Amino acid sequence: MCGACGLSRGWSGSSVVFSGGTAAPAHDPYFRIPVWLQTETRHGWLWAYNLEHLTHIRRFVAASLRERAPWYDTGQKMTLVARLPVWIKSARNRDEILRAVDRTQAMLGPGRRPDGR
Repeated sequence: MCGACGLSRGWSGSSVVFSGGTAAPAHDPYFRIPVWLQTETRHGWLWAYNLEHLTHIRRFVAASLRERAPWYDTGQKMTLVARLPVWIKSARNRDEILRAVDRTQAMLGPGRRPDGR
């Protein structure tokens, strides 16, 4: 059930999977509706489910030092950050991604900043 609007649907499929790319706007894999907080960049679409998700992306992109946990180099990469596209994680795209986060944050209205301030 969607916490924002209360929409609820039954599911007869076996799994819920996001599409593998960012070339097209994101759609929720369960409800099959467009994700509300998203914006296009020259590299692809940047999207977030909510303010907390957007804040996490902003903090990671803005960080000048990105340390990895000791277990990161082994096993499957299941963290949110590990699943971000390479172009979002690239330091050379930092300014562009932060501007995209600001554009996305503007959809929330005045006074709602993804960095928590």
